[in-house]
Amino acid sequence: MKFTLSWLKEHLDTEASLQEICDKLTMIGLEVDSVVDKGPALSAFQTARVISATQHPNADRLRVCVVDTGSSEIQVVCGAPNAREGMVGVFAPSGTYIPGTDFTLKDAEIRGVGSHGMLCSERELQLSDDHDGIIELPADTPIGAPYAKVAGLDDPIIEIGLTPNRGDCAGVRGIARDLAAAGLGALKRVPGWDQKVTGTFKSPIKVHLDFPENARAACAAFAGRHIRGVKNGPSPRWLQDRLRAIGLRPISALVDITNFFTMDAARPLHVFDVSKLSGDITARLARPGETLAALDNKTYELDSEMTVIGDQTLPHALGGIIGGEETGCTDETTEVFVESAWFDPLRTASTGRKLNIHSDARYRFERGVDPESLLPGIEAATAMILDLCGGEPSEVIFAGETPKWKRNISLRPNRTLELAGIEIDKTEQIRILNVLGFEPSEANDKIQTVPPSWRPDIDGEADLVEEVTRIHGFDTIKAVPLSQFENQPTAALNLLQARRVRARRALAGRGMTEALTFSFMKQEDAVLFGGGNESLVLDNPISADLDCMRPSIIPNLLAAASRNFARSKRSGALFEVGPIYLDPSENGQDWVAAGVRWGDAIPRHWSDQSRSVDVFDVKADALAALAAIGAPTEAPVNQAAQSWQHPGRSGEICLGKNLLARFGEIHPKIINHYDIETAVVAFEVFINAPPEPRRKQLGKTKTFLKLDSLLPVDRDFAFIMDADVPAAKAVTAARLADREMITEAEAFDSYQGKGIDNGQKSVAISVTFQPKNATLTDADIESLSSKVVKAVEKATGGHLRG
Repeated sequence: MKFTLSWLKEHLDTEASLQEICDKLTMIGLEVDSVVDKGPALSAFQTARVISATQHPNADRLRVCVVDTGSSEIQVVCGAPNAREGMVGVFAPSGTYIPGTDFTLKDAEIRGVGSHGMLCSERELQLSDDHDGIIELPADTPIGAPYAKVAGLDDPIIEIGLTPNRGDCAGVRGIARDLAAAGLGALKRVPGWDQKVTGTFKSPIKVHLDFPENARAACAAFAGRHIRGVKNGPSPRWLQDRLRAIGLRPISALVDITNFFTMDAARPLHVFDVSKLSGDITARLARPGETLAALDNKTYELDSEMTVIGDQTLPHALGGIIGGEETGCTDETTEVFVESAWFDPLRTASTGRKLNIHSDARYRFERGVDPESLLPGIEAATAMILDLCGGEPSEVIFAGETPKWKRNISLRPNRTLELAGIEIDKTEQIRILNVLGFEPSEANDKIQTVPPSWRPDIDGEADLVEEVTRIHGFDTIKAVPLSQFENQPTAALNLLQARRVRARRALAGRGMTEALTFSFMKQEDAVLFGGGNESLVLDNPISADLDCMRPSIIPNLLAAASRNFARSKRSGALFEVGPIYLDPSENGQDWVAAGVRWGDAIPRHWSDQSRSVDVFDVKADALAALAAIGAPTEAPVNQAAQSWQHPGRSGEICLGKNLLARFGEIHPKIINHYDIETAVVAFEVFINAPPEPRRKQLGKTKTFLKLDSLLPVDRDFAFIMDADVPAAKAVTAARLADREMITEAEAFDSYQGKGIDNGQKSVAISVTFQPKNATLTDADIESLSSKVVKAVEKATGGHLRG
């Protein structure tokens, strides 16, 4: 929401400075996003008249101009094609800083002729990109006046960010009301807003509301007025300057008037050219197949959920959103019908999203327009139309019923302390509520209120507390240490939330960079990763290449890796913890920690040999993430590959039939699809997959680290087994041969060749025996070794190598 300081002061009688106003706006919940004050930067520029403009003696495209600055005559060399005798322009004397070109003017000699200033273009003043010629001002412009004041550029422009519930502050009037309540001035009475214009004839155009019973709220009320004999044309300078200052383009007096009230009072209006209407006006739901050629030069296909304003033949406007091009006002317009209606916020928002139309009217109606502003709005607009365009008004016609908005809400004065921590005197609470329009009164130690028609967001006592405390000032909340309060709740995360945090920390600790990507992707890419079902395709995607919910995070990470690779990032590691979508059912969403690595695992360096990433890098990543979330890391690893993985260089970690993680190289065809010209490996860890800890362990405090005082004993074993038996089977069997005494087991060699039968291999493993109470004897070691051999032979079908 943008407005100028002078515009605000038309509603607010205040002596506060710009800084004080901006500070107070932020403190009362209307956060200031930006302040643009061009006055100081343009203070040196002034208006001047060109007395003479002669051809430069030494340059064909330059002219020697003598300009009158009001106090002196100064010679300037100018290259603008429109520089001529008698014109009024903008002059910058020597020593002036030119913001558009970032330099300071100096006296100079150009092709042998002295130049002591500059006649400026709009680009040089950073007003636009236009530099085809210098600025031309009206002939009656005062000479020697500050240009910023003449052009209205000395008026600071304030932009605030509105929360969705503050539709009342989508108008300057509502902002002024809040500032007045905060003690920064007094709210002025605006001339014309509460006046009534007497109609001189009955409107020949009637209004009908034609909605089914279940859609009557689509347009609950409609006020209209016929005005004949108007003369349309450019709006006056003050109105054009005001609209331009906030980024709106002046169009014509009739259109500019409706835009003015939209921004001034948050009361959107619309004017129809009566000569282009066929019969009465009807507000109704669109019919299937209807289209609207709108004022934004686009044609929209309508559906039966959209509200339209039409005549007997066609729709001519989308209710609360945008008007139609066919009935728009032009310079030839002499009769208009003014619309002031109330449209349903939800239906307006839904229509705007479906058609992707962003308009000032939609912005206000979807937040809730004051239902009591229908008649005052049309009366004020009529008065301004008669003033600027002339004409003769009809009587106001009204269809429908103003939505019921009155409700009673009580406030206990002590609730500001209980809910917000601020003790505010009851008298001050009543004052604040009164200025905000809540009609407060005292009854039985409570403050009874009736929220105003422009505040549909006020539902209960807590809302009243917020209104009082934000105006009183959140900065008055005293700083109180939490230690003074008893029974403070402790931070709590459920198991899934805790696992997400731990997985992020573990993967970041392994040198990977966290990425955040969209939860949707291109359907074509989703198909490559086992997804792309029509049930997961979006009806209204934000982009054509983001039209399907992702079945895996890996394709999004591959796309990010591809963008990095294209920008010479030849090696990298990315991970993300987020949701994936398997089907549209309630249980079709899962949480995954996924990552990709590409390029070199060990970069080139004189001290070590470089190495490309491989399957064991991402296996280690997956195991680290599993360990962090409390999953059993000794779960067996099986060789398996998805369609997007390299067969023979991929695996899965399973606990029984429960898939915990998968890892491996990316299939070459997938790498080519993403234009990555190096090795790529990836992993997925399914955060929900590991079983939950036993209930009695959930609140159990972690025990102290217990170190064994006796030295461990390491023994190596070599087994002959079939070549297709995973070495992990032997390792797991050895580790579980004696859970108390065997603390570690790992494979350190696998051999096929001379001395080994075809189809078999030799796997060597190292096993650590850890004594607990006494040093192991030879007999103890022999007994443990025998357990290991038996367990491995049973698990693998092999035998101890002789």
